[in-house]
Parts: sequence; C-alpha cells; structure tokens
Amino acid sequence: MTAQRTPADVQAALDAAGLAIRVRVMEDSTATAQQAADSIGTDLGSIVKSLCFLVNGQAVLVLAAGDRTVDDRKLAGHYGVSRKKVRIADADTTIAVTGYAPGGVPPLGHAQPLPVLIDVSLGRFATVYAAGGSHRTIFPITFALLVEATGGQVLELAKG
Repeated sequence: MTAQRTPADVQAALDAAGLAIRVRVMEDSTATAQQAADSIGTDLGSIVKSLCFLVNGQAVLVLAAGDRTVDDRKLAGHYGVSRKKVRIADADTTIAVTGYAPGGVPPLGHAQPLPVLIDVSLGRFATVYAAGGSHRTIFPITFALLVEATGGQVLELAKG
C-alpha cells in the first residue's frame, strides 16, 4: 500500500513553518532508526522515531529517540487511561491518519492535525534527524525547532 503524501508535502510543511530546512534524499534506506543513523553517520539516539499510537481510539503521534522504546504505561498515564487503551497503530491506520507509511512518517505535515508528544530524551541532542516522508528521506532539525514546529508537548515517555 502506498502512502498518499510525499517528501514534497514535508518540504511544504517545513517551508510553511518558516524553517530554512531541506529534506534530503539518501542513497540508502532510512526506514528504521538504525538505517537512518548508519546512512548519515550519527548517533542512533539522534534519530527521531515518529510513532503513531491509538490512545482510547484517538491517534497520537509520539516522537521518540531512536535508541529508546516508548513506555505504553507512561503514555496511558498521561491520558489517564488504562494501558489496555494504548496500542501502536498498524500500517493502514498510520497511513490513514498521517498520510505516510511507517518508516517515513515525519513529525509534521500530516494528513490531519495530530496531538504530538515528544520524549524528553531527544533533548540530549542539539540536532536531531527526522523522517522526510519516505523510506529514503530525512531532515536535520534542532530539538528546540522540532518542539516549536510540531507544537509538541515534551514528556518523559521512554522506558527505563
């Protein structure tokens, strides 16, 4: 199944936010955090994983560091629901909600407005790298601009 949105949509969202950031097309796949880190030669933790979760049936985008795992208990606690009400979205749901296939979901420029939660561990890095809308695109952004551009709420969401 193909996603409806493209890296051009991500670039348009970056431009609309007034950011002088260009989406980069890479030779190698950037679909996983490890592939992205290897492709650009950076720390795994500086890769932004954009993960679509369903919390009590509502879509939420969680931005997490590539070297961390989201704790569904912390996510449930933030929304005041039981852990059973939190699940990662499947590929079809992710595409329907964000407009992008898993492995290429950017932190902004989605098919519909989404609440964005950002794990505090990404703040370890001045510059982080996010998916640019496909399995071979990525863009650098400072942590501060990531928070500002997404309107995301910074929380402790990783395990450990």
